[in-house]
Amino acid sequence: MNLILPSLALVVGTAQSTKIPPTSEWNTLNKTVGGRLFTAKPFASPCFSDFAGLPAASNEAECNTVQENYLNTTFRSSQFNNFMIPIWESCMDTDQQCALDSSDPSNPLAFSDLPCYQGSVAPYHIEIETFTDVQAAFNFSKATGVPLSIKNSGHDYLGRSGIPGSLALWTRHLEQISYNASFIPEGGSHSFPAMTIGAGVPWQDAYSFADANNVTIVGGYDQTVGASGGWVMGGGHSDLSPVFGLGVDRVLQFKLVTPDGVYRTANAYTNSDLFWALRGGGGGTFGVVLESTTLVEPTTIPLQVASVSFDATGTNSSVDFLQLLTENSLGWAQAGWGSHMTLSGLVSINPLLTLDQARESMQNITEYVQSQNGSVVIETLPSWYAFFVKYVIPSQSPIGIDGAIATRLIPASVFETQKGRNSLVEVISNAAPFLLTISAVTPFLFNYTENSTSVTPAWRDSLWHVVLGDLWSWNTTTEGTITAFETLNNLTAALTDIAPNSGAYMNEANVYEPNYEQTFWGSNYPRLLAVKQKYDPEGLLDCWRCVGWKGENDSRSQCYLKVD
Repeated sequence: MNLILPSLALVVGTAQSTKIPPTSEWNTLNKTVGGRLFTAKPFASPCFSDFAGLPAASNEAECNTVQENYLNTTFRSSQFNNFMIPIWESCMDTDQQCALDSSDPSNPLAFSDLPCYQGSVAPYHIEIETFTDVQAAFNFSKATGVPLSIKNSGHDYLGRSGIPGSLALWTRHLEQISYNASFIPEGGSHSFPAMTIGAGVPWQDAYSFADANNVTIVGGYDQTVGASGGWVMGGGHSDLSPVFGLGVDRVLQFKLVTPDGVYRTANAYTNSDLFWALRGGGGGTFGVVLESTTLVEPTTIPLQVASVSFDATGTNSSVDFLQLLTENSLGWAQAGWGSHMTLSGLVSINPLLTLDQARESMQNITEYVQSQNGSVVIETLPSWYAFFVKYVIPSQSPIGIDGAIATRLIPASVFETQKGRNSLVEVISNAAPFLLTISAVTPFLFNYTENSTSVTPAWRDSLWHVVLGDLWSWNTTTEGTITAFETLNNLTAALTDIAPNSGAYMNEANVYEPNYEQTFWGSNYPRLLAVKQKYDPEGLLDCWRCVGWKGENDSRSQCYLKVD
């Protein structure tokens, strides 16, 4: 790679406080990491003839490829220079973006006669292969002051893996995966059936591998989310979580490089404080995780599946259905159901019941859906992978569209009284246009060892994870985007009023959560901060509302909007 300093100045763009190292230092870094230091411009840049206000050569063939794959999650996850939500490629605060029209990626109005900006896409990245690559990046950052960012597959609802002017550590190509029926964590003596997964392995590959080895692994609800990245470090929920726990409850060991440059193993026996912090403290904070080893169930588990849907065009029908969901959810949780629900249907799975028991358990909801001339399917599938292929892949969340979400965990106590249920129905009904899903994915039946993980304790007594969202188009004004975030703030506040002592899932939270330390980690935050300061005393790693966050005035947060 031949580095040309003026080009670097261009792509750094908005990172005014970043001192640009001389070309020789970048060349030295490139040699150290085996030629795997690359430059990057935003995903849609081949379509533009203006880059940061200067003429640039558009590339019709590459632009066609981008347009054809703009909404393709598999293609996007394979590219460094993208996020699943394009707004995190931009610099929102200065309205500098490089985006296409998600409703029609070939629409020339989005890229003709408009500039493309680098935004929050890191201008340089290392394609990580070994722990020595990470060590080299840490040394380079310390020596030059260039900030670091950590990126995997681009699934990031808070924009934490994009930092303007940063050197990114891209872990997507760490794709090793193995199964050991008798895995013993380093320093331990007890063995567990476990899978070891590289940071870049997407969940679909992990599920396929587990199925081929006749085991069941608890993981995410999206095919291209990284199995060993921010999903597990932030908590990691699944439709299997009500019975088998969160991702952090099942991970047995991490291997990572901490900011002091040490390649470490973290488990219950070695670096146990770091292990605790990684089990819920969040990704991009305590180090760069290269792999994780997680407990698996030693067989493929048959699942009872309930899938119901109906046309809820009438206001009353959706409210009636929501009331039914609140009336039945506590009983469903006690029976082991994990669900994704909307105001017009649900898809639920259960690893504990027989088919006849599942039909009886879901009778109230199926009778209502049938009375609305809806569709009801209750069936047995042989494994989680079979369920994932049939139900999850066809219903993946849209990508390539600008938007944001806000969430809240709703405690079981809300469902124990009629007053609580009615209040919840009222708030969600009022927020209906913004409701994305209600996920019953909390570890309700899991036998949790207190203080063994660092996620908010609110997970342990909650029943629902309510997800709200708002979308906007490529040409929405800055004022319109701010209004959308303010709307989500207000919706989150209404849910918080119902459950003031609860919390939220940090991976899918309100971007501008006002009380984020308490909301994301509760009483665990002081201890998490102490671990952060132990392993990263210089604050080399930092990201938006992470543990030890330096605040919105830090240069690494410069592209976020100022939202009240």
